[in-house]
Amino acid sequence: MRPLPEVPSAAAPTDGKQAGAALVEHYPRLVRLGYLVLPPSLGSHRRVLKAHALAQRCLLSGRRAGAGGGVPVPRGPGGAAAVDPSYALARRRMLRAALAAGRRARLPSLLPLVWGLRLFPHSGGSDGLALENALSALSGPGRAAHALRGLEGLTDTEARRVLADAGVAHPYAALAEAAGVPVPPALLDSPEFDPCSLQARTPDLLRRRRHAKAALTAVVALLVCGALLGLPGHGWGRGAVSGPRDGGRETAAEQALDPARLSRVSATFWQRSPRTDFTSWPTRGSRAGDTRLLRRALGVWARPDGAVRSSATPGTPVGPPMGAPQLLYAGEVDRLTVVLFYDGLRVVRYAELRDGGRGEGVALDFARVDGADRATAAALIVARGGDRIRYLTAPWVSSMSVRDLLAPDAGRRPLPRRADGVTAALTSPATARDCRAWEAIEVRDGGAARLMADLGELVPARLTSGPPSAPHDVAGWAERDSWARTACLLPAVRSRGVRSVNSWQYAEQLLPEEGGSARWLCTRAETWRGTGSRVLAQFQAPSAPAVATGGPPGAVAARAEDSPACGLRAPRVLAGVLWKSQGGRWYVLAAGSEQFASLTASGGVEARSDSRLLAVPARAGDRARLNGTLADGSRVGALR
Repeated sequence: MRPLPEVPSAAAPTDGKQAGAALVEHYPRLVRLGYLVLPPSLGSHRRVLKAHALAQRCLLSGRRAGAGGGVPVPRGPGGAAAVDPSYALARRRMLRAALAAGRRARLPSLLPLVWGLRLFPHSGGSDGLALENALSALSGPGRAAHALRGLEGLTDTEARRVLADAGVAHPYAALAEAAGVPVPPALLDSPEFDPCSLQARTPDLLRRRRHAKAALTAVVALLVCGALLGLPGHGWGRGAVSGPRDGGRETAAEQALDPARLSRVSATFWQRSPRTDFTSWPTRGSRAGDTRLLRRALGVWARPDGAVRSSATPGTPVGPPMGAPQLLYAGEVDRLTVVLFYDGLRVVRYAELRDGGRGEGVALDFARVDGADRATAAALIVARGGDRIRYLTAPWVSSMSVRDLLAPDAGRRPLPRRADGVTAALTSPATARDCRAWEAIEVRDGGAARLMADLGELVPARLTSGPPSAPHDVAGWAERDSWARTACLLPAVRSRGVRSVNSWQYAEQLLPEEGGSARWLCTRAETWRGTGSRVLAQFQAPSAPAVATGGPPGAVAARAEDSPACGLRAPRVLAGVLWKSQGGRWYVLAAGSEQFASLTASGGVEARSDSRLLAVPARAGDRARLNGTLADGSRVGALR
């Protein structure tokens, strides 16, 4: 989120109605500012709701403000206006409200109101946890100064002026306090501190159920006692007896919180196990015997409070374990202490800062992995900090290496591993702002070599090539060259619970005017939950002669979600693009997979081809409707 652009110094003073309009326009930015200024001791859920409540309260006060008086415009050096004055007024109100909310206890806001759910921003790595802890140690003015410099991009002089305008008594002291928390601006702009991009989970259902039962029992008891007191005589007779309820029996859910009941697997079990998946992963890590750590991790899993930063892949239940889970790993990675569990459906990652303990804030991540096999259970992401990640590998992985997908001719480089299976750190492409490199891991298991890529979740996605009927691991120069122009499209399926991504060339087409040969590919991302798959049809025009391999990313010709196209059930695809030749003339190009016998274009362009390829002259801006006829005579439309 870059600082707002400057406006001319002749900007007119703003009124309350303009400020309200500015607040609506910049609502996400102001809510993020309030979230950063509010004390972290409130917990993520309450901070999210409070930040939205304060922003909405400022909006209402902005609409009620009179339109007659001008509002002072923040001035930059030389007297030039630094920001839109309407936004400056909204920002000042937001800072005043957030600082006031942090100084004294206030009644809960009536709106927004959330029942039965806990809301959290997306969790991140150790850098986000460290910043959260550092912010909790600052005063309210210190947090405001830190946000103005890091998020708003203000200079110290501008920040002092804004702080003083917001009612801070000692702005110099606030800036000096904030100077002790250096942080890259990109971290404040990340999803970890975005209260408008949220994940939801249920609160402790077991505790809620116990409280509901206790309340119901109390009400029934009061009614019964009232009825008995109203009976003539002495109610229950002296000889009446009642036996106490058996409260000593533990439920299965309570037993699941006992570290002694965790399932532990030996280091050699995978060699004789009938299944080769997460169930055969051995228990590893230097803290696997730390009962206090494991009890903390299980307790947070079962009863997370507002201080826990939680995330889950789509379609993943986030409730407590229903039985004793399997312990995969417990150890120290970089600045974190990490615990990994597996309960047959999910992998759960608990992370806390080293030497920080439970009081310093933790992260809890859930990923669905039901139906995992030897290939998809080969690695997990054990630690993520900034743009760096580390993997924990399966015991059957013989070696690890790194390949840059954008450089198919480059060799792979070894990726060292510790004795407990944790790899050295490598750059994650999932959070990169541009696509200059895409580091994937190559996992070797006996004679098989598999490519896997980080898509921002606990489990990396497996990359494959080949038709839907027989996808296989990426092998050979031609398939790596195809992926070199596909990799930059992977952010389209980031954080969607993706299990595997298959990309295959379904057609090759000679371009008009001797424009060379273009490739048509279909890329399909399958999810762990079954639904939510994404399909991209891409057109890869010939690269420039100077580019021997790779080239620019393919152009997305069509996309679809929850479609069977390009999959095992419907292994066919039809897509088209409007293409401009080197001579400056436009053409409608279309290609279908081998199941198509003919193609037609209608609408802005009328054409027919008795093959599965079509190329027809067109004009800039023409839109054609594509249809195809399969070999069996049925008609099928283009992917959409």
